[in-house]
Amino acid sequence: LRLVGAEGRGMAKMSPEQWAKGKNAPVLTADWRFGETGQPYCEILDVRTPAEFAEDHLPGAINLPVLSNDQRVLVGTMYASSPFEGRKLGAGLIMETLSGYLKEHFAEKGKDYRPLVYCWRGGQRSGSLAHVLSEVGFRSSKLDGGYKTYRAEVQEYLKRDHKYRWCMLSGPTGSCKTRLLKRFGAAGHQVIDLEGLANHRGSVLGGMGDQPSQKAFEGTLAWALRDIDPTRPVWVESESANIGSVQLPYKVIDALRKAPRFE
Repeated sequence: LRLVGAEGRGMAKMSPEQWAKGKNAPVLTADWRFGETGQPYCEILDVRTPAEFAEDHLPGAINLPVLSNDQRVLVGTMYASSPFEGRKLGAGLIMETLSGYLKEHFAEKGKDYRPLVYCWRGGQRSGSLAHVLSEVGFRSSKLDGGYKTYRAEVQEYLKRDHKYRWCMLSGPTGSCKTRLLKRFGAAGHQVIDLEGLANHRGSVLGGMGDQPSQKAFEGTLAWALRDIDPTRPVWVESESANIGSVQLPYKVIDALRKAPRFE
């Protein structure tokens, strides 16, 4: 690879190993994969509607909706006119759903089963399932603040000035940048495949199927950045601000524009 420069002068004489070392990058404030014992949860259960789950969810979560898309609209409409009647209707629908889950999804779970449950903001939907599971004898936990807190944390994380040692692969379309990036990863180098996260191969090659929502893309990117060692170079392919229908966060775009480029 030949270093072809970056924003500012003097960059072309630097190798990736000479690239300025950054401070330890902050991590997401809550690692929701682990409980108080330090052991990973058996499952992460998202009890929001299928539509909410499809737009974005915590990495690794599975969807066990306590209300369907239509049921949530029905309950919300009734709640607007009568909170009491809305809660009563919602409770009845949720109990019917939970009965089915106990007979199916949780039927084979042992007493050491430890799930983490969340909804949009850690309220009644997640509380209903967590309560029932705890009464059964499972050691269930509820994510404080729910998805709303997780989403706010992702947004805040992507606005930080992370001092990663970016090294950018550059070259024309068809020059095997993606293949080279994968070989770097297989050899133990730090790599972030932005096109892979976006499920899109750029403006010329196009999509590889359905792209994630902007929220889902940002969540996956934030988690990938979280695991980066800031003392080592991290390789990335040169990209425009938009990768198909999703957009790179401003701080990432700005950092990549200043990174040394290799082609």
